Amino acid sequence: MSVLPLIFTAGWASGINAYAVVFLLGVFGRIGWADDVPAGLERTDVLVAAGVLFLIEAVADKIPYLDSFWDAMHTVVRPASGAVVSALIAGQDDSLPTLFAAAVGGTTALLSHVVKAGTRMAVNTSPEPVTNIALSTVEDLGVAGVITLAVFFPILAAVIAAIALAIGLWVVYLCANRIRRYRRRRSERRAAHRAGRDPALE
Repeated sequence: MSVLPLIFTAGWASGINAYAVVFLLGVFGRIGWADDVPAGLERTDVLVAAGVLFLIEAVADKIPYLDSFWDAMHTVVRPASGAVVSALIAGQDDSLPTLFAAAVGGTTALLSHVVKAGTRMAVNTSPEPVTNIALSTVEDLGVAGVITLAVFFPILAAVIAAIALAIGLWVVYLCANRIRRYRRRRSERRAAHRAGRDPALE
């Protein structure tokens, strides 16, 4: 059977938390739950690095404004990770060209990253941290759940990922005004900082 459903799901999840995808797939491959996991993801150094980075992201992603800064830093990292993981998975199977797999995984990761970053900008227009923590926790659990499901039922996991992506893009569209407000506020703060003024005191 084609590995395309697993590739699509891994791409979607990489756009939310690339380190969790690498870590979970590596662990599942290492314990023998998944046959399509590349050997490179099962290496001890890769698992340790992914695990540490995942823990750092789990903390940073729950702190207002720091989460958006973290997202901005990963605008390239997440799509690139989705493309690489997808290409490696396709390399384990002859049913899908590697370049096509990389394109699918990278594009899907980019779209889900846009959803994640956009919704977080919208949330950060409110000063309370509870929503950030709740949203980040749901994302972490969602990635873990869908990636685990993809190992056993890849088509079902891909359908869930596609629905989640479609809903997420629609939510970002609905939150466009809040996202623009966040970006405008950040631009004003940067301009005030460059001018040597503290906007909090004005």
